Amino acid sequence: MDVLYTMRSYLNSVLPITFWDLLDIAVLAVIIYKGITIVKETRAGGLLKGVAVLIAAYAIMEFFEMKAMAYIMKNLFSIGLLAIVILFQPELRRTIEKMGRSKITKIPVISSIGSDNNDVVTAKWNTAIEAVCDACEDLSATTTGALIVIERESKLGEQIDTGTILNAVPSKELFGNIFFKNTPLHDGAVIMRDGIVLAAACFLPKPQKEESINKQLGSRHRAAIGMSENSDAIVIAVSEETGVISVAENGSLERGFSRDSLKKYLRSKLIPEKTQRQPKAPKPPKNPGEKKSIFGGKKTSGSVISGGSDNERNS
Repeated sequence: MDVLYTMRSYLNSVLPITFWDLLDIAVLAVIIYKGITIVKETRAGGLLKGVAVLIAAYAIMEFFEMKAMAYIMKNLFSIGLLAIVILFQPELRRTIEKMGRSKITKIPVISSIGSDNNDVVTAKWNTAIEAVCDACEDLSATTTGALIVIERESKLGEQIDTGTILNAVPSKELFGNIFFKNTPLHDGAVIMRDGIVLAAACFLPKPQKEESINKQLGSRHRAAIGMSENSDAIVIAVSEETGVISVAENGSLERGFSRDSLKKYLRSKLIPEKTQRQPKAPKPPKNPGEKKSIFGGKKTSGSVISGGSDNERNS
């Protein structure tokens, strides 16, 4: 009877469930799910397992009344939140940066702060994409290694400070001179901002999960993955051994790009969708002698021309 009375009291304290209770549970579930996803994809998973072992050890000590060890563990857990923040600092930093790159920050009022006119930037990127694709095609044909970082929302001031400021209009001749072997600027990465070659010979961060990367990939591709892990930049790498063109984004690397597939990829990522839409064709003039149908004319949809198939990109 005592058990039933306890259960009844618990249910009465919970019920009735309102809409805000369900919303509260849903938000908490999403936060826990996202937290587990972030932990699984980083080195924090091992640290979290260690914390779970310590909690289990503390429970065992309390159960067997090991007062000395339980006292020590209790004091350790009292500063546990600060310790977790210190241990998980890189993961927390990347998570907060991703929140800053969310769709909320792309609202026109917010995203337009400190940015150039969209039409001007789009025109610059149209020219820059052509230059980058032409350069990558030539560098790939001559098996000349290259590393090109295209900055987006995340500013790369720390990496730019390690290189040489150029502030030049991109062209395939410029990229050819920069990455030509034994030239002063060939060792390092080129960083582009708003369609301009801003700096060259820049050093990039190492990847977080370097031990899990294919050992066949060299330092250039590892640097590309590391830069894409630490920012939302698009990083293009041309292999010095095989001439294969690769693109790194969000910590993953795609290989086997051609000039056309690279151009299609960059345009989809760098140029706003509304500027890529073709204008509607003007309606033909009506024939004065033709009777107008009460249902109107039949609409025909224009064909969409694709810049290349997905089969052109080999993983």
